[in-house]
Amino acid sequence: MRPLELFGVAKTFTMHLQGGVRLSVLRDLGFSVAPGECVALTGPSGAGKSSVLKLIFGNYRCDEGSILISDGANAVDIAQASPRQILSLRRRKLSYVTQFLRAVPRVGALDVVAEALTDVARGAARERAAAMLTRFNVPERLWNLPPATFSGGEQQRINLARGLLSETPVLLLDEPTASLDAANRDAVVDLVRERKRQGVAIVAIVHDDPVREAIADTCVDVTRFAAAA
Repeated sequence: MRPLELFGVAKTFTMHLQGGVRLSVLRDLGFSVAPGECVALTGPSGAGKSSVLKLIFGNYRCDEGSILISDGANAVDIAQASPRQILSLRRRKLSYVTQFLRAVPRVGALDVVAEALTDVARGAARERAAAMLTRFNVPERLWNLPPATFSGGEQQRINLARGLLSETPVLLLDEPTASLDAANRDAVVDLVRERKRQGVAIVAIVHDDPVREAIADTCVDVTRFAAAA
């Protein structure tokens, strides 16, 4: 099987602050991602692109369908997995780079990035994290400072450095180049291409047309699966 496969996925949200109104977002969503392939999710704002990533990562539960993550000779259905199974997959098989950095307070940037390498000795992980921070033009004087003290752009680069250092076979990217300058956009493109050569299956939301053209092999228009269609 492929590293990631979605079949017949549907999602409805209940708006508890609006009297329990139910909002159907997706229906019959399906696609798969091969090793070394980048699938870009397209569609206007509000189409459900970020919801798709959250369904794959297990932050949201789908109402119908299956989301299969390859795990050795077997596959785990995120839609049916227990919280413990989902956490295990996140450590070993599945990484998600959101637009917002979440890190333990008072932990330095170097260690925040190094924590992506869960099965690597601490010294080696820090060396590789340092190399990644260099690629994202993060000054060495910041490496031992907590990212909470950084500017928004610097935090985004820390977030990307951690996510793109990860060695999981499935990688989810939500607007990885938003607000980056040209040099750091190029760094993202180069690193995504490296991960593809390593056989990583990638699902990305990218609104920057040149970046999407540079990294995507396939585009999935989420509006095709809009519940209101």
